[in-house]
Amino acid sequence: MKKQIATALLGFLLSLLLVFIALAPMPVLAQSQEGLKLSYTRVSNGKVVEGQDPIVVLADATQTLVSSASIQAGKAALPFEQSWIHRGKNEITQVAQLSANESVATVDASALAKQVFEFSDEVRVIQGYRCKKAKTIVNSNTIELWYAEDSPVKAAPTILGQNLGLVLEQVRNGNFVITATQIERIPGLDLNELWKKEQQKARLLLDSLSYKDRLWQSRFTKLSIFENQIINFSDKAQGGGAEVLRFAQGTVVLKRVQFPEIKAGSQVFVELQEQSNGDAYDRTGSVFLIPEDKKRTFLNGLQQGVAALPVYENGNGKKYQGVVATPDYSPLIELMRFFTPFGIQQYNYLQLKGKTWHERAPYRMEISNLSSHMSGKSAYVGVFIGNYDQGGHKISMNISIHPSEVLRQKRLVSIPLFNTVNIMEMAKQEYATMFDHEKGLQVSFELKQALKNAKLRYIVTGHGGWENGDEYLPKKNTILLNGKKVFAFVPWRQDCGTYRLFNPASGNFNDGLSSSDFSRSNWCPGTATNPVYIDLGDLKAGRHNLAVKIPQEPKEGESFSAWNVSGVLQGEGG
Repeated sequence: MKKQIATALLGFLLSLLLVFIALAPMPVLAQSQEGLKLSYTRVSNGKVVEGQDPIVVLADATQTLVSSASIQAGKAALPFEQSWIHRGKNEITQVAQLSANESVATVDASALAKQVFEFSDEVRVIQGYRCKKAKTIVNSNTIELWYAEDSPVKAAPTILGQNLGLVLEQVRNGNFVITATQIERIPGLDLNELWKKEQQKARLLLDSLSYKDRLWQSRFTKLSIFENQIINFSDKAQGGGAEVLRFAQGTVVLKRVQFPEIKAGSQVFVELQEQSNGDAYDRTGSVFLIPEDKKRTFLNGLQQGVAALPVYENGNGKKYQGVVATPDYSPLIELMRFFTPFGIQQYNYLQLKGKTWHERAPYRMEISNLSSHMSGKSAYVGVFIGNYDQGGHKISMNISIHPSEVLRQKRLVSIPLFNTVNIMEMAKQEYATMFDHEKGLQVSFELKQALKNAKLRYIVTGHGGWENGDEYLPKKNTILLNGKKVFAFVPWRQDCGTYRLFNPASGNFNDGLSSSDFSRSNWCPGTATNPVYIDLGDLKAGRHNLAVKIPQEPKEGESFSAWNVSGVLQGEGG
């Protein structure tokens, strides 16, 4: 009997001990100062992304740091960004190091709470962990997260799913995968101490939108060329200061720009915004660069008059100044051809029911394949808008350089051959009417070395007249190299009505159309004209001849047609 009582008492005491153990708080990694270090690898369409900087995540029970291998090694290229997840506050702090002396941060207390997931019964084992699947939609992308919920530490390779558990794989749209490839236990890891050190660094705390903008702009170089610059028909200078030069009665503005070194593979863009400052009409605009590789340059013509430029003649009795390359002269390199709309912003008071006019016309063109004329050089960059209005137009323009880890193309040899846009129109440079003669436009050039995969970067727009002018008549352009036809096409735009809301002053006609609706020879009011790239094959060293022929309409009274064409020869050096 005593033995049974003793056994029962022992059992009761053991039961109490088990209850006590069950009620006592379990030890977690943070209490033992042990954390995890996870390394993640990116895979796209089944292939490991080459040259990637692996994601590195440090995590304990209180915080998570999303970083990268290069950042942790102190070798990261600027700018770089890290994300801190503070679990006690359920908030995220993103920190971006923009330069050696500039750091910005932003705090988001709602990002984690806003994440919504659809959970699945599917199970997988990843790195020895039993993982469940959660799914969410982000900006039309389907994101699947595989997470271990029984881990005392929570972490993820991005801010997405940080509260799910230990996210070991993230799959976007079934073809881009971020997978944990290594998991290390780190005794003594204390992210609180790391965070305190991070807080001691000088940095600017910004709202989320400002932070994203500063980080975005730090990723590329932006050269501001013109800011609210007036281009008008007047001898009186307006805006830009002493560094902006004005020519041709103010219709040409010019500025010397120092370009940084541009790495091969970088993408370069020219961006311009235009508003009417008084002129109600659609006008030809051109952004150009002046080559200074030969004895004479277009700057001589701007400074001394058109007589200082070499003359091209084809037998039609006219002299065309500065339009083709010669042994001692390179014509303008056209970066972008654009066309102003009818009176944007200045004439927005001209109301039509159901139409809200745009405030400015934006133009943006990639010019990466012309970077050899800019990289590490000081060059004159200018803008021309043909007009006879004292108010004219107002523009702002920049050139941006975006470095890339991917080598998209080799740096090309780039040789300007011709440009018939009469930039000095208001200083008596002849209109491009040379196509009324069978010879059209011809240029002879000599290659010192062979060119592989040569192409002609060709920009063309037709102008002039009314019903019978080449602005409104489709005309075939034919390109000949050494007497043989290599390309022919009809440059034509039929989408001009798309840009009606840029054209408040456009004339309206009895048939219900506006002037800005009409199809034109490769341009519309309020648009830029894309270059056409014409294959020329491999060119041997030596002399070559290139010709452009267009069946230009004959002159009718005082009305005449003209064709603005520019061409740059490009290819891979031998």
